[in-house]
Amino acid sequence: MTVIIGLEIHCQLTTRTKLFCGCSTDYRNDPPNTHTCPICLGLPGTLPCLNRKAVEYALRVAKALNCTVLEEAEFARKNYFYPDLPKGFQITMYDRPLAVDGHLEIEADNGTEKRIRITRVHMEEDPGRLVHVGSGDRPRYSLVDYNRSGIPLIEIVTDPDLRSPKEARRFINTLRTTLEYLGVFDGDREGGLRVDANISMERGSRVEVKNISSYKGVEKALTFEITRQRNVIRRGLSVERETRHFLEARGVTTSARSKEEEHDYRYFPEPDLRPLRVREWCDAIVLPELPAARRVRFADSFGVSPSHARTLCGDLKLADFFEEVVVCGDPILAATWVADTLLGEVYYRDMEIARVPAGHFVELLRLLKKKEITDKGGVEVLRAILDQSARGEVPETPATIVARLNLGKAAGDAFGPVIREVVESCPAAVQDFRNGKPEALNYLVGQAMKRTRGRADPKELARMIREAIGGSGVTG
Repeated sequence: MTVIIGLEIHCQLTTRTKLFCGCSTDYRNDPPNTHTCPICLGLPGTLPCLNRKAVEYALRVAKALNCTVLEEAEFARKNYFYPDLPKGFQITMYDRPLAVDGHLEIEADNGTEKRIRITRVHMEEDPGRLVHVGSGDRPRYSLVDYNRSGIPLIEIVTDPDLRSPKEARRFINTLRTTLEYLGVFDGDREGGLRVDANISMERGSRVEVKNISSYKGVEKALTFEITRQRNVIRRGLSVERETRHFLEARGVTTSARSKEEEHDYRYFPEPDLRPLRVREWCDAIVLPELPAARRVRFADSFGVSPSHARTLCGDLKLADFFEEVVVCGDPILAATWVADTLLGEVYYRDMEIARVPAGHFVELLRLLKKKEITDKGGVEVLRAILDQSARGEVPETPATIVARLNLGKAAGDAFGPVIREVVESCPAAVQDFRNGKPEALNYLVGQAMKRTRGRADPKELARMIREAIGGSGVTG
C-alpha cells in the first residue's frame, strides 16, 4: 500500500514584535500573559496594524522556496471558537495567499534528489497556548497563556509528494535549515515549528494529525499512524476521515474529532486590513547563500566530500564553525573531524557546537596534521575540552592537555616492550594470524593501543607486531 503524505508546517518568524501589535515576541523567561495588549487579546474596538518586517521575512521564505508571489494577497478571518483564540477568529490568508507553486529539494529514501512541491505559503497570527494539567489525553483542567497570541507565523503547505516518515523528517530538517539560513527562524525556540500531517493509503481516506511539535515527533507520529491505518484496512474496514492528535509521551495518535470542511470556518476577507501588493518588493530582496549553494562551494573550494558537505551545511552553526576552523590548512581533515568526530561528541553530550572554542579546535587540527598526536589522542584532547566546557570552566589549550595527559606521539621503537608483552599475552590471536586470519592482527593492534594510550601510530604498531610474530597472516 502506497503511503501518501502532505505537510502543513507552521513556523514562527523571529520579529521583535507581534504581527498586528507592538508586544514583544520574546516571552520565553517571562510569566504567562505578560506580553499582551488589547489588540492581541482581541478586545472590542481594537484594530490590527501589520508588521512590515514580518511581511519581509515571509517574502524571503517564498523566494527561497522558489514560489510565485501573487499580484495581490489578502488576509481573511478564519472563524472558530476555542479558548486560545480570544477574538473568536484567526487572521490568516485563505484563497489569496502570499505565494504559490514552489518547491524544495530533499534527499529521497533511495539517496537521489527529490523535488517536493510547495502548494502555498501564507501569513497568519499564532493563537495562544493551552497548558494542560494532568495527562495529555485526559487533563484535569487547562490554562491559557496569551503571550504567544499574535506572534507572526508562516504556514507552508506541501503537495502530497512525501512517501515515508523518513522523507517527511528530512523535508522538515531541510526546511528548518533553509529558514535558519534566511535569518527568519529560531529552531531552538520551544513551539517555534509545529506540523500538521495529512496521511492516507493510496485511494484511502485522509487523516490529519495535528500539532506535532518536534522534528523527531514527525517521524514517530507518521510511523504510528501508517501502521494504524494499515491494520484497519487489513481487517477489512475503512479508514475514517478525521482529525487526530499525537501524544508524544506515549508515541500514539488519538481521535480528536471528525475532519472539518473549509466552509465550517466561514472564511471572509479581513475588513480591517488592505490587500498586499508586494511582488516588486519580493523581486528586490537579495537572499543570503542557502544550504544547497553552500554545499557546492564547500565541494568546489575545499574538496569536501558530498556526504560531509551535506552534514556540514545541514546545520547553520556547524557550517559556520567549519568555515572558522578550515584555516588549519587541511580542509579534508577539518571536514572529517567536524562532521564526524566533533558532531558525534557534542550530540552524545547534548551540547552546542559553540561550547568548543574555534581557536582550540584549529590548534587541535594542526597537531593532528603535523602528526604530533594520534587520532585517538586527538579524541582524548577533544573530550577534555568538552568536559571542561560542560563544567563551566575555561578549556585548556590542546597543547596543555597533550602535555598534562602525556598524549604526545612517540616513536614506534619506544614501544618494543609493549609489543613483546602483547604477543606473549595473546597466544591465541598470534596463532590465528599465523593460520591465515588477518583480522587477528586488528585485535593485537587494539591491545597495543590500549597499553600505549593511543600515543603510537596504529600502522607502525601493526608493522612491529608483524615483525615480532614473524608471520604474514596467510598460510602456506
